[in-house]
Amino acid sequence: MSSESDADTDSDDDLLARVAAGDGGAAFGCLFRRHSTAVYSYCFHRLGSWSAAEDASSVVFLEAWRRRADAVVVSGSLRPWLLGVATNVMRNQRRAARRYDAAVRRLPPPETEPDHSDEIAGRLDDERQMTEVLGGLRSLKRNELEVIMMVAVEGLTYAEASMALGVPVGTVRSRLARARARLAARRPSAVAAAASTGGPAPTARVDRAREVR
Repeated sequence: MSSESDADTDSDDDLLARVAAGDGGAAFGCLFRRHSTAVYSYCFHRLGSWSAAEDASSVVFLEAWRRRADAVVVSGSLRPWLLGVATNVMRNQRRAARRYDAAVRRLPPPETEPDHSDEIAGRLDDERQMTEVLGGLRSLKRNELEVIMMVAVEGLTYAEASMALGVPVGTVRSRLARARARLAARRPSAVAAAASTGGPAPTARVDRAREVR
């Protein structure tokens, strides 16, 4: 059986094989370290909030562990499958959130202590910018938004997005085309704004966001 240090050099296919063989702890831990930043960034790009992204990411890896027998490696990486799991997790969370929104709005605002650190300011600026981008994408249908976030923002190929979303490659292409046409008709700059997020957030910013939280 490979050691934990060996796991860092194993391919995702090899790690999944080790998980299936019963060496789940070290192998899945390596998969988590390898892909947690990408999952966290994707959740942030979808939710526009670092704290919400952290909560969602935790649920994603719990769900990924529960569904580990269904995991699929695409182009040598587990990332597309994990982003598909993340998409489903966020769908479910939004459904639950809608049921509780009215009650939450009646609660008094939480008391917070002011924090003037540069990192907090940076996180707030990230969230403001991401909120603006997401606002520009409100005209899209949910399935169009999911495709454009996976392909234009996260940089997945059509084949990877197809696996992540569980739809044919042709459907990915047609949804992406409709999304771009809808955005161009509504506001030409929106497509550029969506693409300019540049995929996963910088690793250092993601790690620091976790530390601050």
